[in-house]
Amino acid sequence: MLEKNQLAPEFRAPDQDNNMINLSQFSNNKNVVLYFYPKDDTTGCTIEARQFTEFSGQFAELDTVIIGVS
Repeated sequence: MLEKNQLAPEFRAPDQDNNMINLSQFSNNKNVVLYFYPKDDTTGCTIEARQFTEFSGQFAELDTVIIGVS
């Protein structure tokens, strides 16, 4: 289990287009928000994802990339 402010371990996983991504490929960003949601296309998860999308410009200004994992 991760503790608050602990660095996430390296991982490799497919993205929405089935391209493999690694956490380390985002090392040029100051921050990475890695969030998990239980099931794709459910009401709560859709709202959460839309909110991240809505504020994506503000996250970008803070040099932050957002990664959602279902």
